[in-house]
Amino acid sequence: MAQKNKFVSHMTLIAAAMTTLVGLATDASAIQKENRSPNFVVILVDDLGYMDIGANNPECFYETPSIDKLADSGMRFTDGYAANPVCSPTRYSLMTGKYPTRVAATNFFSGKRAGKYRPAPLNNKMPLEETTLPQLLKANGYATFFAGKWHLGDTPQYYPQNRGFDVNIGGWSRGGPYTGNKYFAPFKNPEIKIESPEGDHLPARLARETARFIADNKDQPFLAYLSFYSVHTPLMGRPDLVKKYNKKASTINGEEFASEEQVIGNKPRKVRILQKHAVYAAMVEAMDEAVGNVLDQLEKSGIADNTIVIFTSDNGGLSTSEGSPTSNLPLRGGKGWVYEGGIREPWIVRYPGVTKAGAISHQPICSIDLLPTISAAAGIEVKHPMDGIDLRPALGDQPLDRDSLFWHYPHYSNQGGFPGGAIRRDDYKLVERYEDGRVHLFNLKNDSGERTDLSNEMPDLVKSMRAELHDWYRSVDAKFLQPKDDLIPWNPDLKHP
Repeated sequence: MAQKNKFVSHMTLIAAAMTTLVGLATDASAIQKENRSPNFVVILVDDLGYMDIGANNPECFYETPSIDKLADSGMRFTDGYAANPVCSPTRYSLMTGKYPTRVAATNFFSGKRAGKYRPAPLNNKMPLEETTLPQLLKANGYATFFAGKWHLGDTPQYYPQNRGFDVNIGGWSRGGPYTGNKYFAPFKNPEIKIESPEGDHLPARLARETARFIADNKDQPFLAYLSFYSVHTPLMGRPDLVKKYNKKASTINGEEFASEEQVIGNKPRKVRILQKHAVYAAMVEAMDEAVGNVLDQLEKSGIADNTIVIFTSDNGGLSTSEGSPTSNLPLRGGKGWVYEGGIREPWIVRYPGVTKAGAISHQPICSIDLLPTISAAAGIEVKHPMDGIDLRPALGDQPLDRDSLFWHYPHYSNQGGFPGGAIRRDDYKLVERYEDGRVHLFNLKNDSGERTDLSNEMPDLVKSMRAELHDWYRSVDAKFLQPKDDLIPWNPDLKHP
Protein backbone atom coordinates (compact mmCIF):
# COMPACT_ATOMS: atom_id res chain seq x y z
CA MET A 1 0.00 0.00 0.00
CA ALA A 2 2.86 2.36 0.86
CA GLN A 3 4.44 1.62 -2.51
CA LYS A 4 1.14 2.43 -4.24
CA ASN A 5 0.81 5.72 -2.36
CA LYS A 6 4.37 6.53 -3.25
CA PHE A 7 3.55 5.86 -6.93
CA VAL A 8 0.45 8.06 -6.78
CA SER A 9 2.40 10.85 -5.14
CA HIS A 10 5.09 10.58 -7.79
CA MET A 11 2.52 10.76 -10.58
CA THR A 12 0.89 13.76 -8.94
CA LEU A 13 4.23 15.58 -8.94
CA ILE A 14 4.73 14.71 -12.62
CA ALA A 15 1.24 15.96 -13.48
CA ALA A 16 1.84 19.19 -11.59
CA ALA A 17 5.14 19.67 -13.38
CA MET A 18 3.49 19.05 -16.75
CA THR A 19 0.76 21.56 -15.91
CA THR A 20 3.42 24.11 -15.04
CA LEU A 21 5.29 23.45 -18.27
CA VAL A 22 2.10 23.77 -20.33
CA GLY A 23 1.29 27.00 -18.54
CA LEU A 24 4.77 28.37 -19.20
CA ALA A 25 4.53 27.34 -22.85
CA THR A 26 1.13 29.02 -23.12
CA ASP A 27 2.47 32.17 -21.49
CA ALA A 28 5.49 32.15 -23.78
CA SER A 29 3.24 31.70 -26.79
CA ALA A 30 1.06 34.60 -25.64
CA ILE A 31 4.10 36.79 -25.06
CA GLN A 32 5.47 35.88 -28.48
CA LYS A 33 2.11 36.70 -30.04
CA GLU A 34 1.91 40.02 -28.20
CA ASN A 35 5.35 40.99 -29.45
CA ARG A 36 4.63 40.10 -33.05
CA SER A 37 3.95 42.90 -35.51
CA PRO A 38 0.31 43.04 -36.64
CA ASN A 39 -0.80 41.82 -40.04
CA PHE A 40 -2.81 44.08 -42.34
CA VAL A 41 -5.62 43.22 -44.72
CA VAL A 42 -6.76 46.17 -46.85
CA ILE A 43 -9.91 45.62 -48.89
CA LEU A 44 -10.59 48.26 -51.55
CA VAL A 45 -13.78 48.06 -53.60
CA ASP A 46 -14.03 49.95 -56.89
CA ASP A 47 -16.93 52.41 -57.23
CA LEU A 48 -18.76 51.18 -54.12
CA GLY A 49 -21.00 53.95 -52.79
CA TYR A 50 -21.48 54.88 -49.15
CA MET A 51 -25.11 53.71 -49.26
CA ASP A 52 -24.29 50.42 -51.00
CA ILE A 53 -23.74 48.39 -47.80
CA GLY A 54 -26.27 47.41 -45.18
CA ALA A 55 -24.10 48.72 -42.33
CA ASN A 56 -24.55 52.27 -43.68
CA ASN A 57 -28.01 51.83 -45.13
CA PRO A 58 -30.56 49.62 -43.35
CA GLU A 59 -32.83 49.86 -46.41
CA CYS A 60 -30.09 48.88 -48.85
CA PHE A 61 -31.35 46.84 -51.81
CA TYR A 62 -28.06 44.95 -51.96
CA GLU A 63 -27.26 42.25 -49.39
CA THR A 64 -23.85 42.57 -47.75
CA PRO A 65 -23.77 40.23 -44.72
CA SER A 66 -19.99 39.79 -44.66
CA ILE A 67 -19.26 43.52 -44.73
CA ASP A 68 -21.98 44.16 -42.17
CA LYS A 69 -20.45 41.50 -39.90
CA LEU A 70 -17.08 43.21 -40.23
CA ALA A 71 -18.69 46.52 -39.21
CA ASP A 72 -20.29 44.82 -36.20
CA SER A 73 -16.87 43.57 -35.11
CA GLY A 74 -14.97 46.84 -35.59
CA MET A 75 -15.46 50.58 -36.04
CA ARG A 76 -17.60 52.11 -38.78
CA PHE A 77 -16.92 55.68 -39.89
CA THR A 78 -19.90 57.73 -41.02
CA ASP A 79 -17.73 60.53 -42.42
CA GLY A 80 -14.98 58.66 -44.26
CA TYR A 81 -13.77 60.06 -47.58
CA ALA A 82 -11.81 59.35 -50.74
CA ALA A 83 -9.24 61.97 -51.70
CA ASN A 84 -10.83 62.36 -55.14
CA PRO A 85 -14.17 61.56 -56.81
CA VAL A 86 -12.54 59.12 -59.28
CA CYS A 87 -10.26 56.13 -58.92
CA SER A 88 -6.57 56.64 -59.75
CA PRO A 89 -6.02 59.74 -57.59
CA THR A 90 -7.55 58.04 -54.56
CA ARG A 91 -5.45 54.94 -55.17
CA TYR A 92 -2.38 57.16 -55.25
CA SER A 93 -3.37 58.67 -51.90
CA LEU A 94 -3.84 55.23 -50.33
CA MET A 95 -0.38 54.19 -51.50
CA THR A 96 1.45 57.36 -50.44
CA GLY A 97 -0.46 59.16 -47.68
CA LYS A 98 -0.50 62.29 -49.83
CA TYR A 99 -3.03 64.38 -51.69
CA PRO A 100 -2.89 63.48 -55.40
CA THR A 101 -2.88 67.17 -56.31
CA ARG A 102 0.76 67.32 -55.17
CA VAL A 103 1.81 65.39 -58.29
CA ALA A 104 -1.04 66.55 -60.61
CA ALA A 105 -2.57 63.06 -60.49
CA THR A 106 -6.04 64.57 -60.32
CA ASN A 107 -8.10 62.38 -62.68
CA PHE A 108 -8.34 58.72 -63.54
CA PHE A 109 -5.39 57.57 -65.65
CA SER A 110 -5.72 58.83 -68.32
CA GLY A 111 -8.84 60.94 -68.41
CA LYS A 112 -8.45 64.04 -70.58
CA ARG A 113 -12.03 64.93 -71.37
CA ALA A 114 -12.54 68.58 -72.42
CA GLY A 115 -15.54 70.80 -71.87
CA LYS A 116 -16.00 74.54 -72.09
CA TYR A 117 -12.31 74.79 -71.19
CA ARG A 118 -9.38 72.44 -71.45
CA PRO A 119 -8.80 70.39 -68.29
CA ALA A 120 -5.83 70.92 -66.03
CA PRO A 121 -2.54 69.20 -66.93
CA LEU A 122 -2.67 65.56 -65.82
CA ASN A 123 0.10 63.28 -64.62
CA ASN A 124 -1.10 59.75 -65.34
CA LYS A 125 1.49 57.75 -63.40
CA MET A 126 2.36 57.36 -59.73
CA PRO A 127 5.90 58.78 -59.73
CA LEU A 128 8.62 56.19 -59.23
CA GLU A 129 10.28 58.30 -56.56
CA GLU A 130 7.24 57.99 -54.27
CA THR A 131 7.65 55.76 -51.21
CA THR A 132 4.68 53.43 -51.13
CA LEU A 133 2.93 51.63 -48.30
CA PRO A 134 4.17 48.15 -49.35
CA GLN A 135 7.72 49.43 -49.75
CA LEU A 136 7.70 50.69 -46.16
CA LEU A 137 6.33 47.42 -44.83
CA LYS A 138 8.56 45.23 -46.97
CA ALA A 139 11.65 47.08 -45.76
CA ASN A 140 10.57 46.18 -42.22
CA GLY A 141 10.16 42.46 -42.70
CA TYR A 142 6.62 42.21 -44.06
CA ALA A 143 5.49 39.90 -46.85
CA THR A 144 3.41 41.96 -49.28
CA PHE A 145 0.62 40.84 -51.62
CA PHE A 146 -1.61 42.61 -54.14
CA ALA A 147 -4.63 41.31 -56.05
CA GLY A 148 -6.99 43.13 -58.40
CA LYS A 149 -7.18 46.60 -59.88
CA TRP A 150 -4.07 48.85 -59.83
CA HIS A 151 -4.51 51.64 -62.46
CA LEU A 152 -1.48 53.67 -61.33
CA GLY A 153 0.71 53.54 -64.43
CA ASP A 154 0.69 52.24 -67.99
CA THR A 155 3.92 50.17 -68.18
CA PRO A 156 5.29 47.30 -66.04
CA GLN A 157 7.76 49.49 -64.14
CA TYR A 158 4.72 51.12 -62.52
CA TYR A 159 2.91 47.85 -61.71
CA PRO A 160 2.49 46.51 -58.14
CA GLN A 161 5.40 44.03 -58.30
CA ASN A 162 7.75 46.95 -58.95
CA ARG A 163 6.23 49.25 -56.31
CA GLY A 164 6.78 47.13 -53.21
CA PHE A 165 4.55 44.07 -53.57
CA ASP A 166 6.13 40.61 -53.53
CA VAL A 167 3.13 39.18 -55.39
CA ASN A 168 0.82 40.77 -57.96
CA ILE A 169 -2.29 38.99 -59.20
CA GLY A 170 -4.12 41.00 -61.82
CA GLY A 171 -2.87 44.55 -61.27
CA TRP A 172 -1.84 46.47 -64.39
CA SER A 173 -2.68 49.58 -66.39
CA ARG A 174 -6.36 49.01 -67.06
CA GLY A 175 -9.10 50.52 -64.90
CA GLY A 176 -11.57 47.67 -65.42
CA PRO A 177 -11.76 44.02 -66.44
CA TYR A 178 -11.87 44.78 -70.15
CA THR A 179 -9.99 41.78 -71.56
CA GLY A 180 -11.20 38.25 -72.24
CA ASN A 181 -14.67 37.55 -70.90
CA LYS A 182 -14.26 40.43 -68.47
CA TYR A 183 -15.65 39.31 -65.09
CA PHE A 184 -15.69 35.66 -66.15
CA ALA A 185 -12.78 33.44 -67.18
CA PRO A 186 -10.89 33.33 -69.39
CA PHE A 187 -9.82 36.75 -68.10
CA LYS A 188 -6.80 37.19 -70.39
CA ASN A 189 -5.31 39.60 -67.87
CA PRO A 190 -1.53 39.74 -68.48
CA GLU A 191 -0.86 39.82 -64.74
CA ILE A 192 -2.94 36.72 -64.00
CA LYS A 193 -0.27 34.28 -65.13
CA ILE A 194 -2.28 31.10 -64.50
CA GLU A 195 -5.68 31.32 -66.18
CA SER A 196 -8.82 30.24 -64.33
CA PRO A 197 -11.13 27.50 -65.57
CA GLU A 198 -13.73 28.82 -67.99
CA GLY A 199 -16.56 30.61 -66.22
CA ASP A 200 -14.64 31.32 -63.01
CA HIS A 201 -15.79 34.60 -61.45
CA LEU A 202 -13.14 37.33 -61.04
CA PRO A 203 -13.98 38.47 -57.48
CA ALA A 204 -13.95 34.85 -56.32
CA ARG A 205 -10.57 34.23 -57.98
CA LEU A 206 -9.02 37.32 -56.39
CA ALA A 207 -10.38 36.32 -52.96
CA ARG A 208 -9.01 32.77 -53.31
CA GLU A 209 -5.57 34.13 -54.14
CA THR A 210 -5.72 36.46 -51.15
CA ALA A 211 -6.84 33.67 -48.82
CA ARG A 212 -4.05 31.42 -50.10
CA PHE A 213 -1.48 34.11 -49.41
CA ILE A 214 -2.83 34.56 -45.87
CA ALA A 215 -2.67 30.83 -45.19
CA ASP A 216 0.88 30.56 -46.56
CA ASN A 217 2.14 33.57 -44.57
CA LYS A 218 0.31 33.20 -41.27
CA ASP A 219 3.57 32.76 -39.36
CA GLN A 220 5.08 36.08 -40.43
CA PRO A 221 3.79 39.66 -40.59
CA PHE A 222 2.11 40.50 -43.90
CA LEU A 223 0.15 43.03 -45.90
CA ALA A 224 -2.62 41.57 -48.07
CA TYR A 225 -4.10 44.27 -50.31
CA LEU A 226 -7.24 43.05 -52.08
CA SER A 227 -8.32 45.66 -54.62
CA PHE A 228 -11.48 44.41 -56.31
CA TYR A 229 -12.31 45.28 -59.90
CA SER A 230 -15.89 45.00 -58.66
CA VAL A 231 -18.22 46.85 -58.79
CA HIS A 232 -16.85 48.88 -61.70
CA THR A 233 -18.43 48.62 -65.14
CA PRO A 234 -19.00 46.57 -67.27
CA LEU A 235 -22.17 45.66 -65.41
CA MET A 236 -22.05 41.85 -65.32
CA GLY A 237 -23.38 39.61 -62.57
CA ARG A 238 -23.46 35.93 -61.71
CA PRO A 239 -26.63 34.53 -63.32
CA ASP A 240 -27.91 33.01 -60.07
CA LEU A 241 -27.64 36.32 -58.27
CA VAL A 242 -29.09 38.33 -61.15
CA LYS A 243 -32.11 36.03 -61.07
CA LYS A 244 -32.43 36.52 -57.31
CA TYR A 245 -32.36 40.32 -57.56
CA ASN A 246 -34.65 40.52 -60.57
CA LYS A 247 -37.24 38.82 -58.41
CA LYS A 248 -36.49 41.18 -55.52
CA ALA A 249 -36.63 44.27 -57.77
CA SER A 250 -40.06 43.30 -59.05
CA THR A 251 -41.47 44.00 -55.59
CA ILE A 252 -40.07 47.55 -55.41
CA ASN A 253 -42.05 50.46 -56.81
CA GLY A 254 -41.20 54.14 -57.19
CA GLU A 255 -39.44 56.61 -59.45
CA GLU A 256 -35.97 55.35 -60.37
CA PHE A 257 -34.46 58.55 -61.83
CA ALA A 258 -34.46 62.30 -61.36
CA SER A 259 -32.39 65.20 -62.75
CA GLU A 260 -29.15 66.54 -61.29
CA GLU A 261 -27.65 69.90 -62.18
CA GLN A 262 -24.92 69.60 -64.79
CA VAL A 263 -22.52 72.41 -65.49
CA ILE A 264 -21.66 71.29 -69.03
CA GLY A 265 -24.16 73.08 -71.25
CA ASN A 266 -26.39 73.60 -68.20
CA LYS A 267 -28.34 70.50 -69.15
CA PRO A 268 -29.85 68.20 -66.53
CA ARG A 269 -28.07 64.91 -65.89
CA LYS A 270 -30.09 61.78 -65.15
CA VAL A 271 -29.35 60.49 -61.66
CA ARG A 272 -30.61 57.28 -60.08
CA ILE A 273 -32.64 57.85 -56.91
CA LEU A 274 -33.84 54.29 -56.21
CA GLN A 275 -31.74 51.19 -55.69
CA LYS A 276 -33.16 48.29 -57.70
CA HIS A 277 -30.58 47.47 -60.41
CA ALA A 278 -30.47 43.66 -60.35
CA VAL A 279 -27.13 43.22 -62.12
CA TYR A 280 -25.38 45.75 -59.92
CA ALA A 281 -26.91 44.10 -56.86
CA ALA A 282 -25.54 40.76 -58.02
CA MET A 283 -22.08 42.33 -58.37
CA VAL A 284 -22.24 43.78 -54.86
CA GLU A 285 -23.32 40.50 -53.26
CA ALA A 286 -20.65 38.48 -55.10
CA MET A 287 -18.03 40.94 -53.90
CA ASP A 288 -19.38 40.67 -50.35
CA GLU A 289 -19.20 36.88 -50.55
CA ALA A 290 -15.56 37.17 -51.62
CA VAL A 291 -14.85 39.49 -48.66
CA GLY A 292 -16.34 36.86 -46.37
CA ASN A 293 -14.04 34.18 -47.76
CA VAL A 294 -10.97 36.30 -46.99
CA LEU A 295 -12.15 37.12 -43.47
CA ASP A 296 -12.94 33.45 -42.86
CA GLN A 297 -9.36 32.57 -43.79
CA LEU A 298 -8.06 34.83 -41.02
CA GLU A 299 -10.09 32.79 -38.54
CA LYS A 300 -9.01 29.45 -40.02
CA SER A 301 -5.37 30.54 -39.86
CA GLY A 302 -5.74 31.56 -36.22
CA ILE A 303 -4.52 35.11 -36.80
CA ALA A 304 -7.71 37.20 -36.80
CA ASP A 305 -6.83 38.63 -33.38
CA ASN A 306 -3.48 39.88 -34.69
CA THR A 307 -4.73 41.28 -38.01
CA ILE A 308 -5.95 44.80 -38.65
CA VAL A 309 -8.64 44.84 -41.37
CA ILE A 310 -9.48 48.02 -43.28
CA PHE A 311 -12.36 48.19 -45.75
CA THR A 312 -13.14 51.13 -48.04
CA SER A 313 -13.83 52.31 -51.63
CA ASP A 314 -12.04 54.59 -54.08
CA ASN A 315 -14.91 56.97 -54.93
CA GLY A 316 -18.66 57.30 -54.71
CA GLY A 317 -21.26 55.08 -56.31
CA LEU A 318 -21.93 55.38 -60.04
CA SER A 319 -25.27 57.19 -60.21
CA THR A 320 -25.16 59.56 -63.20
CA SER A 321 -23.77 57.65 -66.21
CA GLU A 322 -22.82 54.26 -67.69
CA GLY A 323 -26.13 52.72 -66.74
CA SER A 324 -26.48 54.70 -63.50
CA PRO A 325 -26.64 51.46 -61.50
CA THR A 326 -26.89 52.79 -57.93
CA SER A 327 -28.42 55.56 -55.85
CA ASN A 328 -26.41 57.44 -53.24
CA LEU A 329 -29.38 59.23 -51.67
CA PRO A 330 -29.57 61.07 -49.39
CA LEU A 331 -26.07 62.03 -50.56
CA ARG A 332 -25.95 64.24 -53.64
CA GLY A 333 -24.26 63.28 -56.92
CA GLY A 334 -21.95 60.32 -57.29
CA LYS A 335 -18.72 59.20 -58.87
CA GLY A 336 -17.10 62.14 -60.68
CA TRP A 337 -18.75 64.80 -58.50
CA VAL A 338 -17.26 66.72 -55.55
CA TYR A 339 -20.60 66.48 -53.78
CA GLU A 340 -20.78 63.96 -50.93
CA GLY A 341 -22.11 61.22 -53.20
CA GLY A 342 -18.83 61.29 -55.10
CA ILE A 343 -16.36 61.38 -52.22
CA ARG A 344 -17.96 59.94 -49.06
CA GLU A 345 -17.09 56.26 -48.74
CA PRO A 346 -17.72 53.17 -46.68
CA TRP A 347 -14.92 53.02 -44.09
CA ILE A 348 -14.64 50.14 -41.62
CA VAL A 349 -11.62 49.37 -39.44
CA ARG A 350 -11.23 46.33 -37.18
CA TYR A 351 -8.18 46.74 -34.96
CA PRO A 352 -8.12 43.95 -32.35
CA GLY A 353 -7.54 45.32 -28.87
CA VAL A 354 -8.22 48.90 -29.99
CA THR A 355 -11.60 49.16 -31.73
CA LYS A 356 -14.72 48.12 -29.86
CA ALA A 357 -17.20 45.85 -31.57
CA GLY A 358 -19.95 47.83 -33.24
CA ALA A 359 -18.30 51.19 -32.59
CA ILE A 360 -19.29 54.18 -34.73
CA SER A 361 -17.20 57.30 -35.31
CA HIS A 362 -18.39 60.56 -36.83
CA GLN A 363 -14.90 62.02 -37.16
CA PRO A 364 -13.92 62.91 -40.74
CA ILE A 365 -11.17 60.68 -42.14
CA CYS A 366 -9.73 60.24 -45.64
CA SER A 367 -7.80 57.85 -47.87
CA ILE A 368 -4.65 59.92 -47.23
CA ASP A 369 -4.75 58.49 -43.68
CA LEU A 370 -4.20 54.83 -44.62
CA LEU A 371 -0.40 54.87 -44.89
CA PRO A 372 0.31 56.88 -41.71
CA THR A 373 -2.12 54.72 -39.73
CA ILE A 374 -0.69 51.39 -40.90
CA SER A 375 2.92 52.50 -40.54
CA ALA A 376 2.25 53.71 -37.00
CA ALA A 377 0.49 50.47 -36.08
CA ALA A 378 3.48 48.54 -37.42
CA GLY A 379 5.89 50.70 -35.42
CA ILE A 380 7.51 52.16 -38.53
CA GLU A 381 8.72 55.73 -38.51
CA VAL A 382 7.96 57.54 -41.77
CA LYS A 383 10.61 60.16 -42.36
CA HIS A 384 9.11 61.97 -45.35
CA PRO A 385 6.19 64.45 -45.21
CA MET A 386 2.64 63.17 -45.57
CA ASP A 387 -0.77 64.83 -45.69
CA GLY A 388 -2.58 62.06 -43.84
CA ILE A 389 -2.61 61.45 -40.10
CA ASP A 390 -2.51 58.45 -37.78
CA LEU A 391 -6.12 57.40 -37.10
CA ARG A 392 -5.38 55.34 -34.00
CA PRO A 393 -6.72 57.98 -31.60
CA ALA A 394 -10.08 57.88 -33.41
CA LEU A 395 -10.01 54.08 -33.37
CA GLY A 396 -9.72 54.33 -29.59
CA ASP A 397 -12.60 56.84 -29.53
CA GLN A 398 -10.35 59.85 -28.99
CA PRO A 399 -10.39 63.10 -31.03
CA LEU A 400 -8.13 63.55 -34.05
CA ASP A 401 -5.78 66.49 -34.40
CA ARG A 402 -7.00 67.70 -37.78
CA ASP A 403 -8.33 71.01 -39.04
CA SER A 404 -9.71 70.54 -42.57
CA LEU A 405 -9.88 68.14 -45.52
CA PHE A 406 -9.52 69.24 -49.15
CA TRP A 407 -10.51 68.08 -52.63
CA HIS A 408 -9.36 69.26 -56.06
CA TYR A 409 -10.88 67.96 -59.31
CA PRO A 410 -9.97 70.30 -62.22
CA HIS A 411 -11.51 68.05 -64.89
CA TYR A 412 -14.72 67.29 -66.74
CA SER A 413 -15.82 63.89 -65.52
CA ASN A 414 -17.33 61.13 -67.63
CA GLN A 415 -20.15 61.17 -65.11
CA GLY A 416 -21.14 64.81 -65.70
CA GLY A 417 -19.63 66.39 -62.62
CA PHE A 418 -18.25 69.91 -62.82
CA PRO A 419 -14.58 70.88 -62.37
CA GLY A 420 -14.26 72.05 -58.80
CA GLY A 421 -12.71 71.94 -55.39
CA ALA A 422 -13.97 71.61 -51.84
CA ILE A 423 -12.96 72.03 -48.23
CA ARG A 424 -14.56 70.46 -45.17
CA ARG A 425 -14.02 72.20 -41.83
CA ASP A 426 -15.92 70.70 -38.88
CA ASP A 427 -19.55 70.32 -40.06
CA TYR A 428 -19.24 72.80 -42.93
CA LYS A 429 -18.27 72.15 -46.52
CA LEU A 430 -17.49 74.78 -49.13
CA VAL A 431 -17.65 73.82 -52.83
CA GLU A 432 -15.91 76.00 -55.43
CA ARG A 433 -16.59 75.79 -59.18
CA TYR A 434 -13.61 76.25 -61.49
CA GLU A 435 -15.46 77.47 -64.57
CA ASP A 436 -16.74 80.66 -62.96
CA GLY A 437 -15.53 80.71 -59.34
CA ARG A 438 -18.98 80.36 -57.76
CA VAL A 439 -19.04 78.90 -54.25
CA HIS A 440 -21.64 77.02 -52.20
CA LEU A 441 -21.65 76.42 -48.45
CA PHE A 442 -23.38 73.49 -46.76
CA ASN A 443 -23.83 72.31 -43.19
CA LEU A 444 -23.30 68.56 -43.54
CA LYS A 445 -24.59 67.75 -40.07
CA ASN A 446 -28.01 69.18 -40.92
CA ASP A 447 -27.90 68.75 -44.70
CA SER A 448 -25.89 65.75 -45.86
CA GLY A 449 -27.65 66.03 -49.22
CA GLU A 450 -26.11 69.49 -49.86
CA ARG A 451 -29.40 71.06 -50.92
CA THR A 452 -29.40 74.26 -48.83
CA ASP A 453 -26.72 76.75 -49.87
CA LEU A 454 -25.75 78.92 -46.89
CA SER A 455 -23.17 81.06 -48.69
CA ASN A 456 -25.31 84.22 -48.67
CA GLU A 457 -26.24 83.78 -45.02
CA MET A 458 -22.70 83.17 -43.74
CA PRO A 459 -20.35 85.39 -45.80
CA ASP A 460 -17.64 85.53 -43.12
CA LEU A 461 -17.37 81.74 -42.98
CA VAL A 462 -17.30 81.57 -46.78
CA LYS A 463 -14.46 84.09 -46.85
CA SER A 464 -12.48 82.20 -44.21
CA MET A 465 -12.95 78.75 -45.72
CA ARG A 466 -12.26 79.97 -49.23
CA ALA A 467 -9.04 81.61 -48.10
CA GLU A 468 -7.99 78.36 -46.42
CA LEU A 469 -8.82 76.40 -49.58
CA HIS A 470 -6.78 78.80 -51.71
CA ASP A 471 -3.85 78.59 -49.30
CA TRP A 472 -4.01 74.83 -49.69
CA TYR A 473 -4.04 75.15 -53.50
CA ARG A 474 -0.79 77.08 -53.25
CA SER A 475 0.78 74.62 -50.83
CA VAL A 476 0.21 71.65 -53.16
CA ASP A 477 0.89 73.53 -56.43
CA ALA A 478 -2.63 72.90 -57.73
CA LYS A 479 -3.24 73.12 -61.48
CA PHE A 480 -6.46 74.51 -62.96
CA LEU A 481 -8.57 74.65 -66.13
CA GLN A 482 -6.79 75.94 -69.23
CA PRO A 483 -8.02 78.42 -71.88
CA LYS A 484 -9.84 77.12 -74.95
CA ASP A 485 -11.06 78.87 -78.10
CA ASP A 486 -10.03 82.27 -76.72
CA LEU A 487 -12.13 81.65 -73.60
CA ILE A 488 -10.32 82.28 -70.32
CA PRO A 489 -11.48 80.25 -67.30
CA TRP A 490 -11.80 81.58 -63.79
CA ASN A 491 -8.41 82.05 -62.14
CA PRO A 492 -7.98 81.80 -58.36
CA ASP A 493 -5.04 84.23 -58.58
CA LEU A 494 -2.56 81.39 -58.79
CA LYS A 495 0.29 80.73 -61.16
CA HIS A 496 -0.82 78.42 -63.95
CA PRO A 497 1.57 76.07 -65.75
